[in-house]
Amino acid sequence: MLLTLPDILDADALRQSRLLLDGAPWGDGRESAGSQAVEVKNNQQLPHDCEAARGIRELVLRGLDRSPRFFSAALPLKVFTPRVNRYGGDTNAYGDHIDNAVRALPDGRRVRTDISCTVFLNEPYEYDGGELVVADTYGQHSVKLPAGHAVLYPGTSLHQVRPVTRGARIACFFWVESMVRSDEQRRLLFDLDMNLLALRQRHGESAETTALTGTYHNLLRLWANT
Repeated sequence: MLLTLPDILDADALRQSRLLLDGAPWGDGRESAGSQAVEVKNNQQLPHDCEAARGIRELVLRGLDRSPRFFSAALPLKVFTPRVNRYGGDTNAYGDHIDNAVRALPDGRRVRTDISCTVFLNEPYEYDGGELVVADTYGQHSVKLPAGHAVLYPGTSLHQVRPVTRGARIACFFWVESMVRSDEQRRLLFDLDMNLLALRQRHGESAETTALTGTYHNLLRLWANT
């Protein structure tokens, strides 16, 4: 399931992120790449523990906590520590790759990368190119979103970032280990949850919505690993 999430960062959070990025110490993005990805990765990345990375990470995690749509779609068990990258100039692209299945957190714990997420930190008009292109059985999907918006997609997907030919593309990225490992099962739960929400908003609570809510939670109980 490929899903966009509007306004994970609001205007104030975006202003704070721009201030944090002013003079940020960009380094080689290949530092975090796996053995295959390092051959096609050509971007910059903030050091994990610099002030800008820590500040933006807090803003993004706070925004995710406020997003019921993110929780419904991802059903997060663990979230890999968000990182910040930049595409532009001579370091402007990331060729086709699939993310590592497991990532290690700084404390040694491991996160299975069921879901990939990118939060865009600057506006599309500030750069040319830089589209995130995700491939699935239906073809290729090109994603370039307004600042503060995010996209979720399966960690199993072949994907790339096309070359940035003007300006710079700046984004926050991370992975989620979901309570529900299967993308198909997560999609069914998300669709059920969103339609239940729409029914309640249109008609209020009823015996039918109560019964369907029970179905949702029984499916989650059946499929979830906590």
